[in-house]
Amino acid sequence: MIDAVPPAVIFIIGALLVPLIKGKWKGAFLLLIPIVGFINLIHIPEGTHWVVGFAGYDLVFGKVDRLSLIFGYIFHLITFIALLYALHLKDDLQHVGGLIYAGSALGVVFAGDLFSFFVFWEMLTVSSVLLIWARRTKASTGAGYRYLLIHAIGGLCLLAGIVLYVAQNGSIEFGYIGLNGLASYLIFIGFGINCAWPIFHPWLTDAYPEATITGVIFLSAFTTKTAVYALARAFPGTEALIWIGAIMTGFPIFYAVIENDLRRVLAYSLINQVGFMVCGIGIGTALAINGAIAHAFNDIIFKSLLFMSMGAIMYRTGKINGTALGGLYRTMPLTCIFCMVGAASISAFPLFSGFVSKSMVMSAAGAGHLKIVWFILLFASAGVFHHAGIKIPFFAFFGHDSGMRPKEAPLNMLLAMGIAAFLCIFIGSYPGPLYSLLPYPVDYLPYTMPHVVGQTQILFFSALAFTLLLLAGIYPPEMRCVNIDVDWFYRKAGRLFCYVTDKVFNGINAFSDRFIARGLPRVLGRLSRHLPEILTLGAMLPLWTAFGAKGEELQVKIKKARFALETGTAPIGISAAVATIFLVVIFFLI
Repeated sequence: MIDAVPPAVIFIIGALLVPLIKGKWKGAFLLLIPIVGFINLIHIPEGTHWVVGFAGYDLVFGKVDRLSLIFGYIFHLITFIALLYALHLKDDLQHVGGLIYAGSALGVVFAGDLFSFFVFWEMLTVSSVLLIWARRTKASTGAGYRYLLIHAIGGLCLLAGIVLYVAQNGSIEFGYIGLNGLASYLIFIGFGINCAWPIFHPWLTDAYPEATITGVIFLSAFTTKTAVYALARAFPGTEALIWIGAIMTGFPIFYAVIENDLRRVLAYSLINQVGFMVCGIGIGTALAINGAIAHAFNDIIFKSLLFMSMGAIMYRTGKINGTALGGLYRTMPLTCIFCMVGAASISAFPLFSGFVSKSMVMSAAGAGHLKIVWFILLFASAGVFHHAGIKIPFFAFFGHDSGMRPKEAPLNMLLAMGIAAFLCIFIGSYPGPLYSLLPYPVDYLPYTMPHVVGQTQILFFSALAFTLLLLAGIYPPEMRCVNIDVDWFYRKAGRLFCYVTDKVFNGINAFSDRFIARGLPRVLGRLSRHLPEILTLGAMLPLWTAFGAKGEELQVKIKKARFALETGTAPIGISAAVATIFLVVIFFLI
């Protein structure tokens, strides 16, 4: 029995208490939550904890091993940094949403069964959309609904896969699954949607730039990284992930180069970096898995730092497009420095954090003789420096002089960025502490002469290409425009689907209303009114004709019969004859 509690509990309960705390104590309470959570976490020994019986299954809320612990550490750390960055906010919706979001992410990484995993997975979606809607603009509202829609599809895939998997295997334990049937493919796709795989990825580049200034810090840290964790837990060594990850590292570069919204540039860059992680998980060796997890750890820090620097610009200027910015280094020098630290880290400069983790994945690809994959990763490494390492700081802080002279970022923002920047440099200079947290023993030296020289050459020639293209006027200019992504196709397909279903089903509805709901009762009413006459005359006419009635005599009989039926005075003989004929017909039908 242990004294600690499930890590998610502290954050979720803390989130519910936030609205009750008033005044200056609220900021202290917010920062205290991840601190208490971290103290709780370091007192949890490895093993299986908090097992609850439910419907004949064991729900495990504490599967603690080296893989879950490293994600737990970084999730606590980034929550503290994000809350410090958001300390000036008076919006409880953002604080509550961010804390529940963080708690849900912790619930995912420590879940030892598929049922509790799924519950926390869906809580991620619900809580994260609050950080998009909290911006309270028309664009953020629309982006939030689209975000919910795509994640609902992913959640349904995951749920269907879990149900099938449990039905087939009889176990709800969350561990290695592998691709070996429909259930595993559905789970695989469910993870992939949250991971922003190609084709599914537009939810990220659509929603993240529309989130609040502080909300995007949480968003960049949790959803994709919990998906990376899930893939590392359930599908390590799956070959398909190698190629999915390689594509993820490459295609966002082309979008990021032409994008004007600098937060959207970072969103594409986020997909690029997650691609390295996915590729490493697909390679599946100890070096590759360690590289993927280390890069996830580092990416959370330096990507948050870049988003924080862009958020500080938005906070002071209200603008984020490259066409509207420039020259801000004059009045926001600290923010500029922190941004450049983040840019150097994501670009894998020596002595910065990205250098000691990204290279592990590339080395694993080389050791596995995956030449094509290695070249794609090499191209992606140069490309990310091009758009995130150079473009972001250049157009935001240098470039043309926008004429704006905003104040430096608030103190709490600077402190948050300073902590992240320090970690980027510390981890890059002393990777040993990070390596000691990784799932497998690390036998890797990042600072070898070939690696340092090779990476420096990549960075130099990438910078040279940017400079020459810019001077020659060939580099794509920053333009006020909307760049079409693959979501254009399924938005159009969605409209076509809605149009077709509208015409088909509403057509059926109109037909049913006209001919069944309205027409059929009229027909039945008329039929019920005239049916006795039709049946009686149909039965009696042959008899009258057989007994010689014809002409005027026959018309008189018909007229009398109709009158008798209308007044309810039909002779008993006619009624008996009709009844007899009816019974004879029924007899022959039976």
